[in-house]
Amino acid sequence: MKLVIVESPAKAKTIEKYLGAGFTVRASVGHIRDLPKSNKDAVDVEGGFVPRYMIVKEKQKIIDELHEQAEKADEVILATDPDREGEAIAWHLAETIGLKKPKRIVFHEITEKAVQEALANPRLIDDELVRAQEARRVLDRLFGYDLSGLIWKKVRYGLSAGRVQSPALRIIMEREREIRAFVPEPFWVISADLKTNKDQAFVATCTEEPKTEKEADRILKAAESGKWSVTGVEESEQSRTPKAPFTTSTLQQAASTRLGLSPSRTMGIAQKLYESGYITYMRTDSTNLAKEAQANLIATVGKEFGKEYVEARVYKTKSKSAQEAHEAIRPTDAGKRSLGNNEEQKKLYGLIRARALASQMADAKMLRTKILANIEHVGGLTSDIPDFTANGSRVTFEGWLKADPAARSEDVELPKVKEKDPLSLVEARSEGKETQPPGRYSEAGLVKELEKRGIGRPSTYASIIRTLETRGYVDKQGRTLLPTATGDVVSTFIEGNFGEYISDTFTAEMENELDEIAEGKRKYEKTLKDFYGPFTRAIKSKNKIDKITNMGDAPKEFPCPLCGGGMVYKLSKNGRFMSCANFPKCLGARKEDGSEIAPPKDIGEACPECGNRSTGSRQAGKLMEREGRFGRFIACSNFPKCKFVRQDPTELERTKTGVACPVCKKGEMVERRGKFGIFFSCSNYPECKNAIKAKPTGRMCEMCGSLMMEGTKTIPERCSNKSCPNHNPHKLSPKGGKK
Repeated sequence: MKLVIVESPAKAKTIEKYLGAGFTVRASVGHIRDLPKSNKDAVDVEGGFVPRYMIVKEKQKIIDELHEQAEKADEVILATDPDREGEAIAWHLAETIGLKKPKRIVFHEITEKAVQEALANPRLIDDELVRAQEARRVLDRLFGYDLSGLIWKKVRYGLSAGRVQSPALRIIMEREREIRAFVPEPFWVISADLKTNKDQAFVATCTEEPKTEKEADRILKAAESGKWSVTGVEESEQSRTPKAPFTTSTLQQAASTRLGLSPSRTMGIAQKLYESGYITYMRTDSTNLAKEAQANLIATVGKEFGKEYVEARVYKTKSKSAQEAHEAIRPTDAGKRSLGNNEEQKKLYGLIRARALASQMADAKMLRTKILANIEHVGGLTSDIPDFTANGSRVTFEGWLKADPAARSEDVELPKVKEKDPLSLVEARSEGKETQPPGRYSEAGLVKELEKRGIGRPSTYASIIRTLETRGYVDKQGRTLLPTATGDVVSTFIEGNFGEYISDTFTAEMENELDEIAEGKRKYEKTLKDFYGPFTRAIKSKNKIDKITNMGDAPKEFPCPLCGGGMVYKLSKNGRFMSCANFPKCLGARKEDGSEIAPPKDIGEACPECGNRSTGSRQAGKLMEREGRFGRFIACSNFPKCKFVRQDPTELERTKTGVACPVCKKGEMVERRGKFGIFFSCSNYPECKNAIKAKPTGRMCEMCGSLMMEGTKTIPERCSNKSCPNHNPHKLSPKGGKK
């Protein structure tokens, strides 16, 4: 028996169909080892930047099963994804399971032919690719932990920075500052509805945009008083060339613009299409097509649209680092027009197929037309007002637009006229407008900008944006990324103190150095040493800078609600708020919208965590009643150094469920609200940290003894223990075991 190990269960199912008897296919379900969360033990810097990996807790069972299967197998084949991450996962599997010189195979599409070809051409694990991924992981950890630690001290506890995340945030903030500094200027747009002597209507717009209403009125009155005629006609044939097949970034951009999908959602759908064998690997910065794939596309174009639409094309990859995969994203079989019932998958597949087909098709031919018109007085044309123009186009040969009609722009077809033809005015009008600031980045726009500047790689674009959202540095409003007050403060701090480390030049050069490690042109330890020495010195040099205590004065119309004095903006965990300028003497505060925040109230009790014992240099804590995002609560005055929290007694009484906590036997399960919504936990928190997702029913599970909790309409009750089979009772057989 031969054991083939892949990354995802879906991929395993597809491949198992192609291999048949004699093969067992299993999945690692992604990474099985990673760096520990604590930076203290994550990397041995002195020993040559050696990472200390730990088995991902949830993966131990999978590793045990893979180890058992590997011992039974005659041969173990590692078939993880064909990029750096996949190569690293293959190496971690070999190290953890104890495989000696395992065979490594890669394929960029999950088809029977591709899998069989890969099996016929195995290789060893590429140590240089593994080293490049390891360098990226270690570099990101060292950068993030060291800089985040300083930000905790100087800005606010709990904030973070990242080697690629922070440059992306800087780009967003630079655009935001342009918008804030923008001063709008007025202008007027003047247009005229005109008709030919054959009663054909079109709209012409004045070529100049007056800056004053007086000038706009002058042009408008002249336009309404004179006779109109055609002053010129320009016609030209133009061609529109198809774009290259999709890379990761261009797919994310097109899916956002056309389908409204976020980059992370696009990659999730593409992953499923790849694992099902419908498209090639979706993490790539290459526009290449294999010869067989190109032949398949050309044959499909000829069959569906006709030979006159076929034009074989080869696209040159722009990226210097196109090492993530050898081909562009394309259908594995261009003849397959549609698939399945999943609407999102059907739409994304249709987009990928249309782009791939169009890439091997003839140019679209357009006839561009421009009509110039003006008024005339007795004795000839006037020079008092500028020309009016109308622009239009007409498709004379669809070419590649036949395969991708959504790429067609709105065509305005103009009437056939010649110079000096008379025209009649139906209506002339002027509209006052203002110049607009540059637009904020959309997700697609940011991906395009990151790629243009050489920041990040195809596999990281979606995670960069997701991280910025998760950290609370940007809010997504529709498709627009709007920086938050927290994002503004963090970016301003990093730009002011570590600008060189988040510059385009530094970030792009570091990406190139990581590529060179993958190519065997650069050494791992030297690369990290060259970065980390100066970086740690830069961190230490900033330890004495003042902590950011405020973000500027608040508007004067919002005085302190307690003392009537001035207020300043400060940053909290939940964003910006107004604090009395005399804090801590005065505890007055307002929300960002100006509404009053009730001040903390000393309830006359010492903190049970730090108030009744020796605290060294720390002052003994007192319990304070505060107002939070989810209502009133009681917490230690030493927060965040002491994290003791107790719910308001009145609120606690209201949220009791009447179900005793089975863990500590002292408390009662109560309803609470957290970051991800309502949950239920022991009232004896923080001594007892027992918590479950849904309301307890009061019954205990017959299989494991844990609390039962409310389920859904179809599953009214389920075990609260995730590892218990009764957590998913619908999957149990009638005898009580798994189906």
